[in-house]
Amino acid sequence: MQIYLLRHGIAEDARPGQADSERALTSEGREKLRRVLKRAAAAGVEPGEILSSPLRRAVETADVAAEALGYAGKVVKTRALVPEASPFDTWEEIRSRKDQRAILLSSHEPLMSALAAFLLDSPVLQVDMKKAALLRVDCDRFGAEPRGVLKWMITPGVAE
Repeated sequence: MQIYLLRHGIAEDARPGQADSERALTSEGREKLRRVLKRAAAAGVEPGEILSSPLRRAVETADVAAEALGYAGKVVKTRALVPEASPFDTWEEIRSRKDQRAILLSSHEPLMSALAAFLLDSPVLQVDMKKAALLRVDCDRFGAEPRGVLKWMITPGVAE
């Protein structure tokens, strides 16, 4: 399975009284996402399913990804992708979809970098997941612990 980890794009600062979960993407955040996703589309990224944290900025990121990658399905919201989620819980969510050829996960830090390290069976690995970064890990075993292979990472700076 190809697993794509997509960190949400740049989001607005919280306004007084606004819940963190309601912060929306900025126009700059959307533009940087589109640049990364244009490169991803050129590389043949075609998720069979897109999952997202239920937080607004991640859902909006998943929607931009769906449009850019020609995904016609529905974005599935899951608590397994909230910022404080455990990589173990996220892995269980991935494992439940092991029949998919490719999935894209739209989420946040610190989960995205921790999940990358977990998928690569390297808990001490440090991954700098910039906003709007997209990382591909391939996994062909779905046991209790993954043994993935890092294929590539695209950041907004590289996608200019």
